[in-house]
Amino acid sequence: MTTLTVTARGQVTFRKDVLQHLGIRPGDKIELDLLPDGLGILKAARRTGTIEGFVGLLEGRTKKVATIEEINEAAAQGWAGKE
Repeated sequence: MTTLTVTARGQVTFRKDVLQHLGIRPGDKIELDLLPDGLGILKAARRTGTIEGFVGLLEGRTKKVATIEEINEAAAQGWAGKE
């Protein structure tokens, strides 16, 4: 169990290992579901799936640059159920 300290301003800082476990990165949102008896469930908010969120999603994760032909072939194979 992880114990966090609340500041005088009502703020809590999560340790890096906790954020990594939750899959939360800087700028991400967190959802808190309040339950009876002072309990709560904390989880990473699901992304909305907008095109704005998609653009640049993989930026910096690889040095490989795909041609438009490679992208089209990968998309065609994906639609055909092939990997």
